[in-house]
Amino acid sequence: MQHTRRTMIRSLAAGGLVLPGMLSELLADTVAGGADPLTPKQSHFPPRAKRVIFLYMTGGVSHVDSFDPKPELRKYHDQKVADPGFCKGADWKFHRYGECGMEVSELFPQIGSVADKLGLIRSMWTDNGDHFGASIAIHTGSSNFNRPSMGSWVSYGLGSENRNLPSFMVISPGLPYGGGQVWGSDFLPVVHQGTRLRPIQQPIPNMRPLATSDLQQTELDMLGYLNRQHLVGRENDPNLSARIRSFETAFGMQNAAPEVFDLSEETAETHALYGLEPGTRDSFAWQCLVARRLAERDVRFIELIDTDSDSGSNWDTHGKMARYNKLARNVDRPIAALIKDLERRGMLDDTLVVWTTEFGRNPFAVNQGATGRGHHAHAFSTWMAGGGIRGGVTYGKTDQWGNHVVEDKVTVHDLHATILHQLGIDHTRLTYRHAGRDYRLTDVHGRVVRELLA
Repeated sequence: MQHTRRTMIRSLAAGGLVLPGMLSELLADTVAGGADPLTPKQSHFPPRAKRVIFLYMTGGVSHVDSFDPKPELRKYHDQKVADPGFCKGADWKFHRYGECGMEVSELFPQIGSVADKLGLIRSMWTDNGDHFGASIAIHTGSSNFNRPSMGSWVSYGLGSENRNLPSFMVISPGLPYGGGQVWGSDFLPVVHQGTRLRPIQQPIPNMRPLATSDLQQTELDMLGYLNRQHLVGRENDPNLSARIRSFETAFGMQNAAPEVFDLSEETAETHALYGLEPGTRDSFAWQCLVARRLAERDVRFIELIDTDSDSGSNWDTHGKMARYNKLARNVDRPIAALIKDLERRGMLDDTLVVWTTEFGRNPFAVNQGATGRGHHAHAFSTWMAGGGIRGGVTYGKTDQWGNHVVEDKVTVHDLHATILHQLGIDHTRLTYRHAGRDYRLTDVHGRVVRELLA
């Protein structure tokens, strides 16, 4: 006979296994000391997007080889026309795509095929040219200090629509520059930290329960009682209430997560769309298809990190730009498929897809005949799609070499402000009191790039 949570608890009480005073506490639906930190919250104004899928290419993708064509670099290739060094032209041609005529490198023909859905920014700028600092900045808004990641801020600001899955999930085969700090919650309650998945047989450790669901629920209820007793008098400690909630989320995940990763119900046509061989997991295509399934289940913020499990970095090509051929093939088709799949399921309108990297690559080389590119913080490219973004738009401009932004600079803070805006959040009002002052994702900066909004 199957027992419900309440009948199990009552039977334990009748048998003397529940201490006096525990029964009413265990049967209560509220948590002493405050509300569930993941309760869905009202946005500041009507949102255009309900969720974000953040596609992060770790290592610094060269803008002049991907989304910012510079024919002058090719014309003067290997010639020294400026103090920074010798021009290094792109190794790939650019073609126009879509009705908008957006120029995209031949490295990304499939992404080019959805150009009319993209809002392309060619004028991104960051203040740090080091991988670690720039990676932290694009995620947290600060390159110098530990801060909560954007996904954590979104979770804190909006809560979760699905109590059985974390509100912020990250798929990362290896560790990117910055490690787990890129999905950390820092001073926000730990319940808002990103949960990392890996494309292996068991994406989340200890996902399969060792006991029956009923027994595990009873154990969780009893543990919850003890935790809530400990919370009395410590109601202002956000980590305690978040910790209590984390046990409940973990229990829910053991029931909900295995189904998310079971792709056997996906059609052969869907597998083909993403370029995913059925039964395989070691590709960005698996990440993209799982991201769509997480989005369907109302996970609030989903980040996909393109990094291999060994070196932890993909796009860091100081020596051989030729590596881009393989790297681009790995992500081009599944990213385009994700956008097409979301659209045909009626989800693109309320799902904001963001593609970015931490910085660009230097258009100049120290020596003639260079086969790689160095770091470049002061110009790179980013694009967004869905979630109320105007498709087929190119915003901002770099100089003839792709060396500096000359029109409509977009900082990391501006990007964050725009993402939050599409979620219905005023970035100046999303704050958290810590160490005597109010903090926010955009610090004291940031403007919404309204030219990209539909």
